[in-house]
Amino acid sequence: MRPRTLDEVVGQEHLLAPGSPLRRLVEGDAPMSLILFGPPGTGKTTLALIVSSATNRRFEQLSALNAGVKDVREIIARAKAELTHAGRQTVLFIDEIHRFSKTQQDSLLGAVEARHVTLVAATTENPFFSIVSPLLSRSLLLTLQPLDERAVETLVDRALADERGLAGAVTLDADARAHLLRLAGGDARRALTALEAAAGTVLAEGRDAVDLATLEKAVDSAAVRYDRDGDQHYDVVSAFIKSIRGSDPDAALHYLARMLEAGEDPRFIARRLVVHASEDVGLADPTALLAATAAAQAVQLIGLPEARINLAQATLHLALAPKSNGVVRAIDAAQADVRDGLAGSVPPALRDSHYPGARKLGAGERYVYPPDTPDGVVTQQYPPDELVGRDYYTPAGRGAERAVAERLERLRAVVRGRPQRS
Repeated sequence: MRPRTLDEVVGQEHLLAPGSPLRRLVEGDAPMSLILFGPPGTGKTTLALIVSSATNRRFEQLSALNAGVKDVREIIARAKAELTHAGRQTVLFIDEIHRFSKTQQDSLLGAVEARHVTLVAATTENPFFSIVSPLLSRSLLLTLQPLDERAVETLVDRALADERGLAGAVTLDADARAHLLRLAGGDARRALTALEAAAGTVLAEGRDAVDLATLEKAVDSAAVRYDRDGDQHYDVVSAFIKSIRGSDPDAALHYLARMLEAGEDPRFIARRLVVHASEDVGLADPTALLAATAAAQAVQLIGLPEARINLAQATLHLALAPKSNGVVRAIDAAQADVRDGLAGSVPPALRDSHYPGARKLGAGERYVYPPDTPDGVVTQQYPPDELVGRDYYTPAGRGAERAVAERLERLRAVVRGRPQRS
């Protein structure tokens, strides 16, 4: 069911308009190199084949999963020979180019610059992270969007009726259709694969209608669109943390489930929860860090699949907790002062006095031991002279930090010898 012309392509209207670079490349003869960036099943390979066939160009294909520099150089040599002797251009399609190393990508530069080949490269990963800048600057970047439900439905209907597909041999029940479109998630390949599997089952049983039960049996579960080594990894983790920070437990659980289903290392998830517990919850809920570290320990002791429950509990705890970034702002401010040179001498009273001769140097003199006093807090200088009166920690006034803010004000007044407010 792969489209053979641009007019058969469904979706990606922003790339197919009259006069667009893609149409000019297909309908003209300009040896323009392309990088096609988009999620699986959106038509990257299809567009590459259309580009190669539209003007009778030669087509060479490599997969970055198993090709090396030697393979690239052999294709470039053949392309040069074909261009020299027959005047025929070569389209080199490289699938998953983000898996090429920097050296492998660099080996393409000369041929692309000299236009010995028209490079059409496909990637599901952000090209600004995964493709070397010189190659990116020599190519036209086209971004493909996930197909919407209407586009996938058009392709499903075409496959049901077209002679290249099922040619009307089966029909698709309404509830099965809705489930198939939901399962596809904008991936045409996934939708057609599921339809083919279900149709095969129906025809083998002598029936002519694909119902919901048959479709569900044919497709056990939807493949999760998530690459542990690519930018989807970072996007999903980012969405996970931002959902917790935004106090949306349901969204946080969704992203947790996506990571677990995709085989993400549970220790990585646990580490992110531990960081988040202090970074975005902090003393607004002091038990958040305990919950996160307990979940991390449970992952070590128990492992998956049971530890998913511990991770879910910690996720819910953090999502529902009051939020404060007071801890991270405090340590950021303190480190900024140190980097700026505000790191004076330790006050004499606080210096170590346990070595011989320390007292002669004034170390430890006039130090007051707070636990020996009635209130456990005394007026005493703790920071260097340059930082007296400097405030780093500012409680957010939410959750447990409301009480912390009140106590902190009283403590600072006593320690710094300021009159307390009535």
